[in-house]
Amino acid sequence: MEYKNLLTKKGDGIGWITIHRPEKLNALNVETVLELRSAFLEFQDDSEVRVVILTGSGEKAFIAGADISQFLGLDEAGAKEYAQRGQDVTALIENSKKPVIAAINGYALGGGTEFALACHIRIASENAKMGQPEVKLGLIPGYGGTQRLARLVGKGKALELILSGRTIDAKEAFEIGLVNRVVPLAELAAACGKLAQEIIANAPLALQYSIQAVNEGLDQSLQDGLQTEASLFGRTFASEDSQEGTKAFLEKRKANFKGK
Repeated sequence: MEYKNLLTKKGDGIGWITIHRPEKLNALNVETVLELRSAFLEFQDDSEVRVVILTGSGEKAFIAGADISQFLGLDEAGAKEYAQRGQDVTALIENSKKPVIAAINGYALGGGTEFALACHIRIASENAKMGQPEVKLGLIPGYGGTQRLARLVGKGKALELILSGRTIDAKEAFEIGLVNRVVPLAELAAACGKLAQEIIANAPLALQYSIQAVNEGLDQSLQDGLQTEASLFGRTFASEDSQEGTKAFLEKRKANFKGK
């Protein structure tokens, strides 16, 4: 499928989604958000894609934030709809059955941080800058930032970043657990690709159930989360892949997983 504001490609089990609005530092407008939804759904249904990597075009920005010009004229109802549209897409990413890696190449502010938060793993380049500056516009994060940021880095640190609107560099983002790893910009794509291949070597259903167990468990008590884990653990034993994985281990060979 052809997109106006995205570049997509696939190969070696990886689906790449690149936000391509270089003149706007890859800022999100409504059209781009809707295209992101379509691209993720397309890769979800593509059996050749095992891992998705989301990044931005160029070397300056992952997603510099929202396209503020689209805020003009929004009333309360329109703003709520605007937020919910973005939340629908970030939820789609977060609950993807296939692992999603954010390759954060530069500015990831506002909606950029929120889209990165929705990805399962975040790798940042050394020049990355992250933050939730919405309060500087008299607003609050609307694409899930108030919820996912607190769950990832803790309530106190999340409120510090949200209430100050402060932008942090890649080093601090790593120190507070906002990103998993920081690498030189020139090595970002390769680092994400290498991690994707490590993930692809594993059983697809096990990956899917691992994501499900973590996501559902975060909203449950520990006891309920353990029950969810046990149920999904049991479900893996009904798969052909679990039998293949066990046999391959005992036979000291590489497993041939089929996602069944």
